[in-house]
Amino acid sequence: MKKRLFNPLHYVSLLSLFGALSATVQATEITVLSAVVKDKTIPNATVTWQRNGEGSQRTQTQSNGIANQNGIRDDNETTMLISKPGYSTLVVNCPCDGFTYALSPVMNNLDGMRVVLTWGRTPSDLDSHLVYSDNHVFFKHKIGDGSNLDVDDTSSFGPETVTLQKRQIGKRYVYAVQDFSNGGRLDSKGLAKSHARVDVYVGQTRIRSYQVNNTTKGTTWVVFGIDGEGAFHDINKYLTLTSGKVAGYLNELIAQPSFENSTTISPQTISQARKYNALGEKLYHQDKREDAMYAFQNAIDLYPEFGQAYSNLGLTYQKLNRNAEALWANRKAIEIAAQSGNHVVQASSYYNIARIYEKNEDWQNALDNYLSAKALRQHSAYDKGIARMTAKLGQ
Repeated sequence: MKKRLFNPLHYVSLLSLFGALSATVQATEITVLSAVVKDKTIPNATVTWQRNGEGSQRTQTQSNGIANQNGIRDDNETTMLISKPGYSTLVVNCPCDGFTYALSPVMNNLDGMRVVLTWGRTPSDLDSHLVYSDNHVFFKHKIGDGSNLDVDDTSSFGPETVTLQKRQIGKRYVYAVQDFSNGGRLDSKGLAKSHARVDVYVGQTRIRSYQVNNTTKGTTWVVFGIDGEGAFHDINKYLTLTSGKVAGYLNELIAQPSFENSTTISPQTISQARKYNALGEKLYHQDKREDAMYAFQNAIDLYPEFGQAYSNLGLTYQKLNRNAEALWANRKAIEIAAQSGNHVVQASSYYNIARIYEKNEDWQNALDNYLSAKALRQHSAYDKGIARMTAKLGQ
């Protein structure tokens, strides 16, 4: 029997900000699959349901990837966690019953990235497109320079997964979703009604999540770009293209001096993001670092240019020893600080990046970032870092 596929890793705060509604206690069944191997089930994953003021309920997936649990209030006041060693932990907001979830294996490369696309029953075929520096990774060309299309799904639900093993420094990237089923139909709402979701993983963490706009027309959703410094930029642009014209359009975006975000963020959304950020700060000071991480991520999902949330998240990642994720957060903090001319934040973020590379014995990248920090601000720590890396490189 086909199951509805719920898009993975919709992170939610473990402390709800809103009032609870009553829900009927029921038996709940979910299925857990691999995000990188088509139709592979994940056995022995621990599934935990949590609800404020109540004890947790816990079970494990069977050999077929299915987990069953009685006595669950399956509403948006229940949080479900799915964990297994070697995979990123999923934290999702219910309702959960009858959905399928995809677990992403942990990535060990500091500059790696994984993008997972999931959607509903219709349309049957959505495609991922990753374009960068003479590369176009999609269903006709599944292997690129340091990247590959792990899973290509053509029969609804997904997951469809693209993995970038190592980001090329100085290169720009654009990722888009194409509604192959509806071709170039100008009036198509198939993509808008698909419930498509794009989740981006770095290291062991889902760092960003994007949901398709359910009111727009078009067959192409340009989701995000990555600039030459490694900072993510939301684009969220919708247009109508045939599959053969996607690469040309994405290459035009790469050639432009900056990525344009088509999303308008309301004052109410910004206010909600600030509440999540405040919650994250409270949890951080209570030494609940992982819970704080989820709250800061919620803030950024709502308000992608929230500089304070990125600074908080970068520090939290470092405390959790999530170095790849800390690199990502610090790069975005640099990009936001540059817009306001805040050299102190820029320099300290470059320094944080340099320390991560030094810890991983990547002397050249460490040196480059120490030099970038010093170019913005004088500090003895930057001079000492430059001296250490110069000695390591024998310069």
